[in-house]
Amino acid sequence: MDENVNTVHITKPLTSPRIVELLDEYPNLKVITCSPSVYKRTSDTYIEALKGIEIEVKVQYDWGAKSKSQGAEFKVLKLSNKGLKPKEIAERLDISLNRVYYLLNKSKASFDNRKRKHNHGAVKRLKSEGLSAKEIALELDIPLRSVYYILNKK
Repeated sequence: MDENVNTVHITKPLTSPRIVELLDEYPNLKVITCSPSVYKRTSDTYIEALKGIEIEVKVQYDWGAKSKSQGAEFKVLKLSNKGLKPKEIAERLDISLNRVYYLLNKSKASFDNRKRKHNHGAVKRLKSEGLSAKEIALELDIPLRSVYYILNKK
């Protein structure tokens, strides 16, 4: 019998024997908390009866797996936007490289800050000006295959 406890969390639906047991064990009981699934399986009659004796039955659910990143996705995204490479981000935040890629993917970040051999912007600009792929390749002195790759990349 614990007289100091006024809140109890249950994991099974309330029944009349369970209510009597709780009232015997916790005489100063004011609040019973349970998960949404337990609340749904508990009879409305029992909930109303407990309300009548000033005991509230509340849904409270904050159990389960917690995020391992603890806000790291914001830090990763911020560093990515500053132009850091994934390996540098992993070293700076002391997390695995796979975790960095996972968090970037989760935040749907456009991780496009790597150095490129050819200027993609110039290729696309020249194409919008009406030049053919062959003309672009000649003007920028890059392989025709690379021009097609850049233009067809989504």
